[in-house]
Amino acid sequence: MKIALIGYGKMGKAIEEIAVAKGHEIVLKLDISNPEDFTTDNLAKCDVAIEFTSPHSAVENLKKCFAAGLPVVCGSTGWLAKWDEIANDCNQNNGSLVYASNYSIGVNLFFELNTYLAKLMNKYSDYEVSLDEIHHTQKKDSPSGTAITLAEQVLAGIPRKKQWVNHLSDNEDDLEIISERIDPAPGTHKIKYHSAIDDIEIIHTAHNRKGFAGGAVLAAEFIVGKKGIYDMKQVLGL
Repeated sequence: MKIALIGYGKMGKAIEEIAVAKGHEIVLKLDISNPEDFTTDNLAKCDVAIEFTSPHSAVENLKKCFAAGLPVVCGSTGWLAKWDEIANDCNQNNGSLVYASNYSIGVNLFFELNTYLAKLMNKYSDYEVSLDEIHHTQKKDSPSGTAITLAEQVLAGIPRKKQWVNHLSDNEDDLEIISERIDPAPGTHKIKYHSAIDDIEIIHTAHNRKGFAGGAVLAAEFIVGKKGIYDMKQVLGL
């Protein structure tokens, strides 16, 4: 499989290491230092693109891939206000996209556990639920895309919570997400159910970027030869 890496920072380098170890070839590396190489001709040399950049560049990067007919795995977060625009562009170009807020296999199993636990806890209003997340200081979006996914799963399972907020709140309708940025933490997410009697917590802690990178390569292997929009649940068959 010939891969274009769109974004060649720490995550891009971690993806490269895993992809090459699995026998794939990185034929194009794009970042802010070589925008002139982001051309249709160069994209045509690839089987799939893996995009990990920033909220400010992800949308245009995805559109360029769709226009070139290149399947793309996107790990950038913070741009989902333009999701409908991207979904329409993908469909109009008969494109291929895998999007996930987090590509770690462990985190996606954690998503399933969180969904189940929220439905279970909905019967017990004595428990107050909150969410904490910690990332490194270079993390540009707050809360993280993973935290938002977890929060939306809780909201779906516990209807008395009406919306998430990224601060402490006295409103019982609010689901609090408390975000911390501490180096060198690659990512910790905790959902806590608190009552006067006891606490129930589920926690996922990433030790490094290998889990995210490995999942992104797995998603790239999945999307080649397919059309449409997919997520990690489909990639993993959950």
